[in-house]
Amino acid sequence: MLLKQLLKNLDYTLVQGCLNTEVTDIYYDSRKVTPGGLFVCIVGTQRDSHDYAADVAAKGAAVLAIQHDLPAEVLAALPDVTVVKFESTRYAMALLSTAYFGRPALEMTMVGVTGTKGKTTTTHMIKAVLEAAGHKVGMVGTNGVYYPGHHYDLNNTTPESYELQKILRQLADAGCDACVMEVSSQGIMMDRVAGIHYKVGVFTNLYPDHIGPGEHSSFEEYRSWKGKLFQRCDIGVVNADDPNTEALLEGHTCKLVTYGIHAPKVDYRASEQYRLLRNKEMLGVEFALTEPDGHTLDVQVGMPGLFSIYNALATIGVGKVLGLADAPIHEGLKKALVKGRVELVPISHKFTILIDYAHNEAATESLIETLREYNPNRLVVVFGCGGNRSKLRRYGMGEVCAKLADFSILTEDNNRFEKVEDIIADIKTGMAKGNPDAKYVEIPDRLDALHYAIDHAQEGDLIAVIGKGHEAYRDREGVKTPFLERELIEEYAAETGVE
Repeated sequence: MLLKQLLKNLDYTLVQGCLNTEVTDIYYDSRKVTPGGLFVCIVGTQRDSHDYAADVAAKGAAVLAIQHDLPAEVLAALPDVTVVKFESTRYAMALLSTAYFGRPALEMTMVGVTGTKGKTTTTHMIKAVLEAAGHKVGMVGTNGVYYPGHHYDLNNTTPESYELQKILRQLADAGCDACVMEVSSQGIMMDRVAGIHYKVGVFTNLYPDHIGPGEHSSFEEYRSWKGKLFQRCDIGVVNADDPNTEALLEGHTCKLVTYGIHAPKVDYRASEQYRLLRNKEMLGVEFALTEPDGHTLDVQVGMPGLFSIYNALATIGVGKVLGLADAPIHEGLKKALVKGRVELVPISHKFTILIDYAHNEAATESLIETLREYNPNRLVVVFGCGGNRSKLRRYGMGEVCAKLADFSILTEDNNRFEKVEDIIADIKTGMAKGNPDAKYVEIPDRLDALHYAIDHAQEGDLIAVIGKGHEAYRDREGVKTPFLERELIEEYAAETGVE
Protein backbone atom coordinates (compact mmCIF):
# COMPACT_ATOMS: atom_id res chain seq x y z
CA MET A 1 0.00 0.00 0.00
CA LEU A 2 1.28 3.50 -0.81
CA LEU A 3 2.26 5.72 2.11
CA LYS A 4 -0.04 8.52 0.95
CA GLN A 5 -3.02 6.15 1.24
CA LEU A 6 -2.13 5.35 4.83
CA LEU A 7 -1.81 9.05 5.69
CA LYS A 8 -5.25 10.16 4.44
CA ASN A 9 -6.78 10.90 7.85
CA LEU A 10 -3.64 12.14 9.60
CA ASP A 11 -1.90 15.47 10.13
CA TYR A 12 1.80 15.10 9.44
CA THR A 13 4.96 16.76 8.20
CA LEU A 14 6.97 15.14 5.43
CA VAL A 15 10.55 15.54 6.65
CA GLN A 16 12.13 13.82 3.66
CA GLY A 17 11.35 11.29 0.98
CA CYS A 18 8.29 10.50 -1.12
CA LEU A 19 4.63 9.90 -0.29
CA ASN A 20 4.43 7.36 -3.11
CA THR A 21 6.70 5.01 -1.15
CA GLU A 22 5.33 1.47 -1.08
CA VAL A 23 4.76 0.17 2.48
CA THR A 24 4.80 -3.61 2.96
CA ASP A 25 3.86 -3.65 6.66
CA ILE A 26 3.90 -1.60 9.87
CA TYR A 27 6.22 -2.24 12.83
CA TYR A 28 6.88 -0.79 16.27
CA ASP A 29 9.31 -3.55 17.38
CA SER A 30 12.70 -2.90 15.76
CA ARG A 31 13.59 -6.60 15.94
CA LYS A 32 10.78 -7.51 13.54
CA VAL A 33 11.35 -4.99 10.75
CA THR A 34 11.62 -6.37 7.22
CA PRO A 35 12.41 -4.63 3.90
CA GLY A 36 9.75 -2.15 2.81
CA GLY A 37 8.31 -1.76 6.28
CA LEU A 38 7.13 1.38 8.05
CA PHE A 39 8.70 1.68 11.50
CA VAL A 40 6.89 3.72 14.14
CA CYS A 41 9.25 5.34 16.63
CA ILE A 42 7.58 5.30 20.08
CA VAL A 43 8.66 7.33 23.10
CA GLY A 44 8.15 4.79 25.89
CA THR A 45 8.57 4.88 29.65
CA GLN A 46 11.70 2.71 29.49
CA ARG A 47 13.21 3.51 26.10
CA ASP A 48 12.83 5.74 23.06
CA SER A 49 12.74 3.73 19.84
CA HIS A 50 13.85 6.80 17.85
CA ASP A 51 17.28 5.54 18.96
CA TYR A 52 16.86 2.55 16.64
CA ALA A 53 16.23 4.58 13.48
CA ALA A 54 19.56 3.69 11.90
CA ASP A 55 19.20 0.01 12.84
CA VAL A 56 15.78 -0.41 11.22
CA ALA A 57 16.92 1.49 8.15
CA ALA A 58 19.76 -1.00 7.81
CA LYS A 59 17.16 -3.78 7.90
CA GLY A 60 15.38 -2.22 4.93
CA ALA A 61 12.72 -0.03 6.53
CA ALA A 62 11.29 2.22 3.83
CA VAL A 63 9.53 4.72 6.12
CA LEU A 64 10.15 6.11 9.59
CA ALA A 65 7.32 7.66 11.60
CA ILE A 66 8.84 10.01 14.18
CA GLN A 67 7.52 12.12 17.04
CA HIS A 68 10.57 14.28 17.61
CA ASP A 69 13.44 15.30 15.36
CA LEU A 70 16.25 12.86 14.71
CA PRO A 71 19.85 14.03 15.12
CA ALA A 72 21.09 15.67 11.92
CA GLU A 73 23.84 13.10 11.46
CA VAL A 74 21.34 10.22 11.75
CA LEU A 75 18.96 11.81 9.25
CA ALA A 76 21.83 12.51 6.84
CA ALA A 77 22.80 8.85 6.95
CA LEU A 78 19.29 7.82 5.81
CA PRO A 79 18.91 9.53 2.42
CA ASP A 80 16.77 6.75 0.92
CA VAL A 81 14.33 6.49 3.85
CA THR A 82 11.09 8.49 3.86
CA VAL A 83 10.61 10.22 7.21
CA VAL A 84 7.22 11.51 8.39
CA LYS A 85 6.72 13.46 11.62
CA PHE A 86 3.59 13.35 13.80
CA GLU A 87 2.52 15.06 16.98
CA SER A 88 1.95 11.61 18.53
CA THR A 89 3.33 8.45 16.94
CA ARG A 90 1.12 6.24 19.14
CA TYR A 91 -1.96 7.96 17.72
CA ALA A 92 -0.45 7.85 14.23
CA MET A 93 0.26 4.12 14.53
CA ALA A 94 -3.38 3.47 15.40
CA LEU A 95 -4.69 5.31 12.34
CA LEU A 96 -1.97 3.98 10.06
CA SER A 97 -2.86 0.44 11.18
CA THR A 98 -6.56 1.12 10.75
CA ALA A 99 -5.96 2.16 7.15
CA TYR A 100 -3.46 -0.65 6.47
CA PHE A 101 -5.98 -3.32 7.50
CA GLY A 102 -8.84 -1.70 5.62
CA ARG A 103 -10.83 -0.23 8.55
CA PRO A 104 -12.26 -3.58 9.70
CA ALA A 105 -14.24 -2.09 12.61
CA LEU A 106 -16.57 -0.48 10.07
CA GLU A 107 -17.60 -3.97 8.92
CA MET A 108 -18.89 -5.03 12.36
CA THR A 109 -21.11 -3.79 15.17
CA MET A 110 -18.55 -2.73 17.77
CA VAL A 111 -19.32 -3.04 21.48
CA GLY A 112 -16.74 -1.79 23.99
CA VAL A 113 -16.87 -2.58 27.72
CA THR A 114 -14.93 -0.57 30.31
CA GLY A 115 -14.82 -0.53 34.12
CA THR A 116 -12.66 -1.84 36.95
CA LYS A 117 -14.49 -5.11 37.56
CA GLY A 118 -16.80 -7.18 35.42
CA LYS A 119 -15.38 -6.40 31.97
CA THR A 120 -14.48 -9.99 31.17
CA THR A 121 -17.72 -11.49 32.43
CA THR A 122 -19.86 -8.84 30.75
CA THR A 123 -18.16 -9.29 27.37
CA HIS A 124 -18.76 -13.04 27.59
CA MET A 125 -22.42 -12.46 28.46
CA ILE A 126 -22.90 -10.05 25.56
CA LYS A 127 -21.21 -12.51 23.22
CA ALA A 128 -23.52 -15.30 24.39
CA VAL A 129 -26.62 -13.15 23.90
CA LEU A 130 -25.58 -12.03 20.42
CA GLU A 131 -24.78 -15.59 19.39
CA ALA A 132 -28.17 -16.77 20.70
CA ALA A 133 -29.70 -14.15 18.39
CA GLY A 134 -27.86 -15.64 15.41
CA HIS A 135 -24.92 -13.26 15.15
CA LYS A 136 -21.39 -14.35 14.39
CA VAL A 137 -19.33 -12.76 17.16
CA GLY A 138 -15.68 -12.02 17.80
CA MET A 139 -14.40 -11.17 21.28
CA VAL A 140 -11.19 -9.50 22.47
CA GLY A 141 -10.10 -9.19 26.10
CA THR A 142 -8.42 -10.63 29.18
CA ASN A 143 -9.15 -14.22 28.18
CA GLY A 144 -7.78 -13.66 24.68
CA VAL A 145 -9.31 -13.56 21.22
CA TYR A 146 -12.34 -15.67 20.34
CA TYR A 147 -14.14 -16.10 17.04
CA PRO A 148 -15.92 -19.13 15.61
CA GLY A 149 -13.53 -22.07 15.71
CA HIS A 150 -10.59 -20.07 17.02
CA HIS A 151 -9.06 -18.92 20.30
CA TYR A 152 -5.65 -17.56 21.27
CA ASP A 153 -4.22 -15.64 24.21
CA LEU A 154 -3.14 -12.01 24.42
CA ASN A 155 -0.48 -10.20 26.42
CA ASN A 156 -2.73 -7.21 27.16
CA THR A 157 -6.46 -6.85 27.80
CA THR A 158 -6.53 -4.24 25.03
CA PRO A 159 -3.75 -5.04 22.51
CA GLU A 160 -1.48 -2.46 20.88
CA SER A 161 -3.24 -0.71 18.02
CA TYR A 162 -1.45 -2.61 15.25
CA GLU A 163 -2.29 -6.00 16.82
CA LEU A 164 -5.83 -4.88 17.54
CA GLN A 165 -6.48 -3.83 13.94
CA LYS A 166 -4.95 -7.08 12.72
CA ILE A 167 -7.29 -9.00 15.02
CA LEU A 168 -10.31 -7.03 13.85
CA ARG A 169 -9.38 -7.84 10.26
CA GLN A 170 -9.24 -11.54 11.18
CA LEU A 171 -12.70 -11.31 12.75
CA ALA A 172 -14.23 -9.47 9.80
CA ASP A 173 -12.64 -11.85 7.29
CA ALA A 174 -14.02 -14.80 9.30
CA GLY A 175 -17.52 -13.41 8.77
CA CYS A 176 -18.09 -11.86 12.19
CA ASP A 177 -20.79 -9.20 12.10
CA ALA A 178 -20.18 -8.11 15.71
CA CYS A 179 -17.16 -7.62 17.95
CA VAL A 180 -17.31 -7.32 21.74
CA MET A 181 -14.14 -6.11 23.40
CA GLU A 182 -12.78 -5.01 26.75
CA VAL A 183 -11.52 -1.43 26.62
CA SER A 184 -9.01 -0.70 29.38
CA SER A 185 -8.16 2.79 30.58
CA GLN A 186 -4.58 2.31 29.39
CA GLY A 187 -5.89 1.09 26.05
CA ILE A 188 -7.59 4.45 25.63
CA MET A 189 -4.78 6.52 27.15
CA MET A 190 -2.13 4.87 24.96
CA ASP A 191 -4.23 5.25 21.78
CA ARG A 192 -4.61 1.51 21.26
CA VAL A 193 -8.27 2.01 20.33
CA ALA A 194 -7.83 5.29 18.44
CA GLY A 195 -9.67 5.19 15.13
CA ILE A 196 -12.42 2.87 16.42
CA HIS A 197 -15.94 4.17 16.91
CA TYR A 198 -18.25 1.94 18.95
CA LYS A 199 -21.93 1.40 18.38
CA VAL A 200 -22.31 0.73 22.11
CA GLY A 201 -20.06 1.55 25.05
CA VAL A 202 -20.63 -0.11 28.44
CA PHE A 203 -19.57 1.05 31.92
CA THR A 204 -19.62 -1.57 34.71
CA ASN A 205 -18.16 0.07 37.84
CA LEU A 206 -15.12 1.96 39.10
CA TYR A 207 -12.71 1.33 41.98
CA PRO A 208 -9.15 2.59 42.59
CA ASP A 209 -6.85 0.51 40.38
CA HIS A 210 -3.91 0.90 37.99
CA ILE A 211 -2.69 3.97 39.84
CA GLY A 212 1.06 4.41 40.13
CA PRO A 213 4.29 4.73 38.11
CA GLY A 214 3.78 3.86 34.45
CA GLU A 215 0.00 3.75 34.85
CA HIS A 216 -2.32 6.57 36.05
CA SER A 217 -1.19 9.39 38.32
CA SER A 218 -4.46 9.56 40.26
CA PHE A 219 -7.91 8.05 40.60
CA GLU A 220 -9.36 11.11 38.87
CA GLU A 221 -7.11 10.59 35.86
CA TYR A 222 -7.98 6.89 35.79
CA ARG A 223 -11.68 7.77 35.82
CA SER A 224 -11.25 10.41 33.13
CA TRP A 225 -9.64 8.00 30.69
CA LYS A 226 -12.37 5.43 31.27
CA GLY A 227 -14.89 8.13 30.42
CA LYS A 228 -13.33 8.82 27.01
CA LEU A 229 -15.12 5.72 25.71
CA PHE A 230 -18.40 7.64 25.93
CA GLN A 231 -17.08 10.23 23.54
CA ARG A 232 -16.40 7.44 21.03
CA CYS A 233 -19.70 5.58 20.88
CA ASP A 234 -23.28 6.13 19.75
CA ILE A 235 -24.99 4.73 22.84
CA GLY A 236 -23.63 4.34 26.37
CA VAL A 237 -25.06 1.63 28.63
CA VAL A 238 -24.00 2.69 32.13
CA ASN A 239 -24.33 1.61 35.76
CA ALA A 240 -26.44 4.29 37.46
CA ASP A 241 -25.71 2.84 40.92
CA ASP A 242 -21.98 3.52 40.75
CA PRO A 243 -21.08 6.75 42.59
CA ASN A 244 -18.52 7.65 39.90
CA THR A 245 -20.88 7.47 36.93
CA GLU A 246 -21.75 11.17 36.78
CA ALA A 247 -18.13 12.31 36.91
CA LEU A 248 -17.00 9.61 34.49
CA LEU A 249 -19.59 10.72 31.92
CA GLU A 250 -18.52 14.37 31.98
CA GLY A 251 -18.20 15.51 28.36
CA HIS A 252 -19.93 12.44 26.93
CA THR A 253 -21.36 12.76 23.42
CA CYS A 254 -23.48 9.59 23.26
CA LYS A 255 -27.06 8.77 24.07
CA LEU A 256 -27.33 7.15 27.51
CA VAL A 257 -29.18 4.04 28.66
CA THR A 258 -28.97 3.30 32.40
CA TYR A 259 -29.24 0.21 34.56
CA GLY A 260 -29.14 -0.46 38.28
CA ILE A 261 -30.94 -1.59 41.41
CA HIS A 262 -31.01 1.40 43.77
CA ALA A 263 -30.77 4.56 41.64
CA PRO A 264 -34.08 6.51 41.55
CA LYS A 265 -34.32 6.61 37.75
CA VAL A 266 -32.97 3.82 35.55
CA ASP A 267 -34.05 2.29 32.26
CA TYR A 268 -33.41 -1.32 33.31
CA ARG A 269 -33.86 -2.14 36.98
CA ALA A 270 -33.31 -5.38 38.88
CA SER A 271 -35.29 -6.14 42.03
CA GLU A 272 -33.40 -5.91 45.31
CA GLN A 273 -34.52 -9.44 46.18
CA TYR A 274 -33.18 -12.31 44.12
CA ARG A 275 -33.38 -16.08 44.23
CA LEU A 276 -30.37 -18.38 44.39
CA LEU A 277 -30.16 -21.24 41.87
CA ARG A 278 -28.00 -24.27 42.58
CA ASN A 279 -27.83 -27.67 40.93
CA LYS A 280 -25.19 -29.83 39.26
CA GLU A 281 -25.27 -27.73 36.10
CA MET A 282 -25.76 -24.25 37.58
CA LEU A 283 -24.77 -21.91 40.36
CA GLY A 284 -26.75 -18.82 39.51
CA VAL A 285 -29.40 -16.25 40.36
CA GLU A 286 -32.88 -15.26 39.28
CA PHE A 287 -34.21 -11.71 39.56
CA ALA A 288 -37.13 -9.60 38.40
CA LEU A 289 -36.32 -7.09 35.65
CA THR A 290 -38.35 -3.93 35.10
CA GLU A 291 -38.05 -2.41 31.61
CA PRO A 292 -38.52 1.26 30.60
CA ASP A 293 -42.21 0.69 29.75
CA GLY A 294 -42.85 -0.79 33.20
CA HIS A 295 -43.04 -4.37 31.93
CA THR A 296 -41.60 -6.89 34.44
CA LEU A 297 -40.16 -10.31 33.71
CA ASP A 298 -37.95 -12.87 35.46
CA VAL A 299 -34.35 -13.31 34.36
CA GLN A 300 -32.06 -16.23 35.16
CA VAL A 301 -28.27 -15.90 35.09
CA GLY A 302 -26.00 -18.93 35.10
CA MET A 303 -23.46 -17.23 37.37
CA PRO A 304 -23.73 -16.47 41.09
CA GLY A 305 -23.86 -13.28 43.10
CA LEU A 306 -24.96 -9.69 43.05
CA PHE A 307 -22.14 -8.78 40.68
CA SER A 308 -23.61 -11.22 38.14
CA ILE A 309 -26.91 -9.34 38.30
CA TYR A 310 -25.15 -6.07 37.47
CA ASN A 311 -23.27 -7.70 34.58
CA ALA A 312 -26.55 -9.18 33.34
CA LEU A 313 -28.26 -5.77 33.49
CA ALA A 314 -25.47 -4.29 31.36
CA THR A 315 -25.89 -7.15 28.90
CA ILE A 316 -29.65 -6.70 28.75
CA GLY A 317 -29.17 -2.98 28.06
CA VAL A 318 -26.82 -3.79 25.17
CA GLY A 319 -29.19 -6.41 23.77
CA LYS A 320 -32.12 -4.01 23.89
CA VAL A 321 -30.35 -1.09 22.20
CA LEU A 322 -29.20 -3.48 19.46
CA GLY A 323 -32.81 -4.56 18.91
CA LEU A 324 -32.56 -8.15 20.14
CA ALA A 325 -35.68 -10.04 21.18
CA ASP A 326 -36.21 -11.23 24.77
CA ALA A 327 -35.71 -14.93 23.97
CA PRO A 328 -32.04 -14.81 22.87
CA ILE A 329 -31.20 -12.39 25.68
CA HIS A 330 -32.57 -14.79 28.29
CA GLU A 331 -31.08 -17.83 26.57
CA GLY A 332 -27.63 -16.20 26.38
CA LEU A 333 -27.67 -15.16 30.04
CA LYS A 334 -28.51 -18.70 31.14
CA LYS A 335 -25.77 -20.28 29.04
CA ALA A 336 -22.98 -17.69 29.31
CA LEU A 337 -19.76 -19.22 30.57
CA VAL A 338 -16.61 -17.33 31.44
CA LYS A 339 -13.54 -19.48 31.48
CA GLY A 340 -11.98 -19.35 34.92
CA ARG A 341 -14.53 -16.94 36.40
CA VAL A 342 -16.77 -18.75 38.91
CA GLU A 343 -16.67 -21.61 36.41
CA LEU A 344 -18.67 -24.62 37.53
CA VAL A 345 -17.16 -28.06 36.91
CA PRO A 346 -20.23 -30.36 36.96
CA ILE A 347 -18.78 -33.65 38.21
CA SER A 348 -21.07 -34.51 41.13
CA HIS A 349 -24.63 -34.37 42.42
CA LYS A 350 -23.28 -34.56 45.97
CA PHE A 351 -21.12 -31.45 46.02
CA THR A 352 -20.33 -28.39 43.88
CA ILE A 353 -16.83 -27.52 42.65
CA LEU A 354 -15.79 -24.43 40.72
CA ILE A 355 -12.65 -22.65 39.58
CA ASP A 356 -12.03 -18.91 39.76
CA TYR A 357 -9.25 -16.42 39.06
CA ALA A 358 -9.46 -14.70 42.48
CA HIS A 359 -5.83 -14.14 43.43
CA ASN A 360 -5.86 -11.25 45.87
CA GLU A 361 -7.58 -10.39 49.14
CA ALA A 362 -10.43 -8.28 47.73
CA ALA A 363 -11.39 -10.74 44.99
CA THR A 364 -11.19 -13.68 47.38
CA GLU A 365 -13.37 -11.96 49.96
CA SER A 366 -15.97 -11.01 47.35
CA LEU A 367 -16.08 -14.55 45.96
CA ILE A 368 -16.39 -16.29 49.33
CA GLU A 369 -19.09 -13.90 50.53
CA THR A 370 -21.02 -14.58 47.33
CA LEU A 371 -20.70 -18.34 47.71
CA ARG A 372 -21.71 -18.12 51.37
CA GLU A 373 -25.17 -17.01 50.27
CA TYR A 374 -25.78 -20.53 48.93
CA ASN A 375 -25.58 -21.97 52.47
CA PRO A 376 -23.25 -24.88 51.67
CA ASN A 377 -22.63 -27.66 54.15
CA ARG A 378 -18.99 -26.56 54.09
CA LEU A 379 -17.29 -23.86 52.07
CA VAL A 380 -13.89 -25.29 51.11
CA VAL A 381 -11.22 -23.15 49.45
CA VAL A 382 -8.22 -24.57 47.58
CA PHE A 383 -5.60 -21.86 47.11
CA GLY A 384 -2.00 -20.74 47.13
CA CYS A 385 -0.21 -17.53 46.20
CA GLY A 386 2.27 -16.61 43.50
CA GLY A 387 5.99 -16.62 44.19
CA ASN A 388 8.15 -13.52 43.74
CA ARG A 389 5.14 -11.32 44.46
CA SER A 390 4.10 -9.17 47.41
CA LYS A 391 3.76 -11.06 50.69
CA LEU A 392 0.86 -8.79 51.61
CA ARG A 393 -1.29 -10.74 49.15
CA ARG A 394 -0.49 -13.96 50.98
CA TYR A 395 -1.28 -12.52 54.38
CA GLY A 396 -4.51 -11.01 53.07
CA MET A 397 -5.79 -14.13 51.30
CA GLY A 398 -4.88 -16.24 54.33
CA GLU A 399 -6.73 -13.90 56.68
CA VAL A 400 -9.87 -13.79 54.51
CA CYS A 401 -10.04 -17.56 54.06
CA ALA A 402 -9.47 -18.16 57.77
CA LYS A 403 -12.38 -15.83 58.60
CA LEU A 404 -14.87 -16.86 55.92
CA ALA A 405 -14.12 -20.44 54.78
CA ASP A 406 -14.93 -23.58 56.72
CA PHE A 407 -11.86 -25.40 55.51
CA SER A 408 -8.79 -24.42 53.47
CA ILE A 409 -6.44 -26.55 51.39
CA LEU A 410 -3.15 -24.67 51.11
CA THR A 411 -1.13 -25.46 48.02
CA GLU A 412 1.01 -24.01 45.23
CA ASP A 413 0.09 -21.33 42.70
CA ASN A 414 2.90 -20.41 40.31
CA ASN A 415 5.59 -20.41 42.99
CA ARG A 416 8.14 -19.32 40.37
CA PHE A 417 11.53 -19.08 42.14
CA GLU A 418 10.27 -19.38 45.71
CA LYS A 419 9.72 -22.51 47.76
CA VAL A 420 6.08 -23.51 48.04
CA GLU A 421 6.62 -24.22 51.73
CA ASP A 422 7.78 -20.62 52.33
CA ILE A 423 4.74 -19.22 50.55
CA ILE A 424 2.41 -21.45 52.55
CA ALA A 425 4.11 -20.30 55.75
CA ASP A 426 3.24 -16.70 54.84
CA ILE A 427 -0.36 -17.68 54.11
CA LYS A 428 -0.55 -19.36 57.53
CA THR A 429 0.66 -16.15 59.15
CA GLY A 430 -2.33 -14.37 57.65
CA MET A 431 -4.64 -17.19 58.69
CA ALA A 432 -3.47 -16.95 62.29
CA LYS A 433 -4.45 -13.29 62.29
CA GLY A 434 -7.86 -13.96 60.73
CA ASN A 435 -8.82 -16.95 62.86
CA PRO A 436 -6.30 -18.86 65.00
CA ASP A 437 -8.67 -21.84 65.06
CA ALA A 438 -9.16 -22.02 61.28
CA LYS A 439 -9.16 -25.53 59.86
CA TYR A 440 -6.77 -26.30 57.03
CA VAL A 441 -4.44 -28.83 55.51
CA GLU A 442 -1.16 -28.27 53.62
CA ILE A 443 -0.70 -30.10 50.32
CA PRO A 444 2.20 -28.48 48.38
CA ASP A 445 1.48 -30.18 45.03
CA ARG A 446 -1.58 -28.54 43.43
CA LEU A 447 -2.70 -31.68 41.60
CA ASP A 448 -2.60 -33.63 44.86
CA ALA A 449 -4.59 -30.79 46.46
CA LEU A 450 -7.30 -31.09 43.79
CA HIS A 451 -7.49 -34.84 44.35
CA TYR A 452 -7.72 -34.36 48.12
CA ALA A 453 -10.55 -31.84 47.75
CA ILE A 454 -12.57 -34.29 45.63
CA ASP A 455 -11.78 -37.35 47.74
CA HIS A 456 -12.80 -35.62 50.98
CA ALA A 457 -15.84 -33.75 49.69
CA GLN A 458 -18.98 -34.07 51.83
CA GLU A 459 -22.63 -33.92 50.89
CA GLY A 460 -23.61 -30.30 50.15
CA ASP A 461 -20.04 -28.93 50.10
CA LEU A 462 -19.12 -26.03 47.86
CA ILE A 463 -15.47 -26.21 46.82
CA ALA A 464 -13.78 -23.15 45.32
CA VAL A 465 -10.45 -23.74 43.58
CA ILE A 466 -9.06 -20.24 43.23
CA GLY A 467 -6.04 -18.34 41.95
CA LYS A 468 -5.40 -19.74 38.49
CA GLY A 469 -8.80 -19.52 36.83
CA HIS A 470 -8.33 -19.50 33.06
CA GLU A 471 -4.56 -20.11 33.20
CA ALA A 472 -3.47 -23.26 31.43
CA TYR A 473 -0.06 -23.69 33.08
CA ARG A 474 1.81 -23.75 36.35
CA ASP A 475 5.13 -22.04 36.90
CA ARG A 476 7.76 -23.87 38.95
CA GLU A 477 11.23 -22.34 39.14
CA GLY A 478 10.42 -20.21 36.13
CA VAL A 479 9.45 -23.21 33.99
CA LYS A 480 5.86 -23.28 32.73
CA THR A 481 4.21 -26.64 32.17
CA PRO A 482 0.61 -27.41 31.08
CA PHE A 483 -1.91 -27.41 33.92
CA LEU A 484 -5.58 -27.14 32.95
CA GLU A 485 -7.52 -27.34 36.19
CA ARG A 486 -10.93 -27.99 34.71
CA GLU A 487 -9.66 -30.91 32.63
CA LEU A 488 -7.64 -32.31 35.51
CA ILE A 489 -10.68 -32.21 37.79
CA GLU A 490 -12.89 -33.87 35.17
CA GLU A 491 -10.29 -36.56 34.43
CA TYR A 492 -9.86 -37.46 38.10
CA ALA A 493 -13.62 -37.55 38.66
CA ALA A 494 -13.98 -39.95 35.72
CA GLU A 495 -11.10 -42.15 36.95
CA THR A 496 -12.45 -42.40 40.49
CA GLY A 497 -16.13 -42.69 39.61
CA VAL A 498 -17.33 -39.56 41.40
CA GLU A 499 -21.12 -39.40 41.48
